[in-house]
Amino acid sequence: MDSTDRKEIEIKGFTFETYIPEDEIYTIVADMAAEIQRDYKEKNPLFIIVLSGAFVFAADLLRNIDIDNDISFVKLKTYDGFNSTKKLNMMLASTERLEGRHVIIIEDIVDTGYTLDKFLEVCREEKPSSLEIASLLVKRDALIHPLDIKYSGKNIPNDFVIGYGLDYNGKGRNLRHIYKVKDKQEHSQEQ
Repeated sequence: MDSTDRKEIEIKGFTFETYIPEDEIYTIVADMAAEIQRDYKEKNPLFIIVLSGAFVFAADLLRNIDIDNDISFVKLKTYDGFNSTKKLNMMLASTERLEGRHVIIIEDIVDTGYTLDKFLEVCREEKPSSLEIASLLVKRDALIHPLDIKYSGKNIPNDFVIGYGLDYNGKGRNLRHIYKVKDKQEHSQEQ
C-alpha cells in the first residue's frame, strides 16, 4: 500500500483522514458526466476548467463525456492555507470567446462561493447562451454567495479537504482519495 492509500496522512504538521474513497469519487464523476452528456448532446459546450484544483476532476469528468466540446482553462486564487483571502486573483484567463456559447465551469469545490460569484460576473459580461457550474464538492453550510450549481457531485460539511486535486498549500493534490483534516483546531491553538 502506497501513501495514497493510507487511512490517515500527515501534511505540513496536520493529520488528514480518508473522507471520500476513490471508488465513490469515480461513481460521482460518472453520474455527473452522464447528466451533462444528456443535457448538452447537440450543444457543443465550452468547459472552462478552474485550475489548479479541478484538473484531476475535470480530466476524469471529460473522459466520461462523449460529445463535441471545447476546453479552456482559468486560474483563480482566493485561498491562503485554510483561509479565504476574499480577493479574486485571475492569474490565467480563458482566451475563448463566450458569446453565444453554452459554458460549463468545472470547479473542484465550492465553499463560500466568493470565487465563482466573481468569476461568473466576468463570464456574464461576454453574454454566453448559457452558463452553468459543475462542482465535485459543495459546502452548502459555508455558502455566503448564493449560487445555482446545476451539477453538484456531493454536498459536504464545512471541513477542510484535500486529495483528488484539492490541496493544502500545494500539497496533497496527487492523492487518490479525498481526505478531511482531523486536527485543525488542535494545531490552530498551538500556532
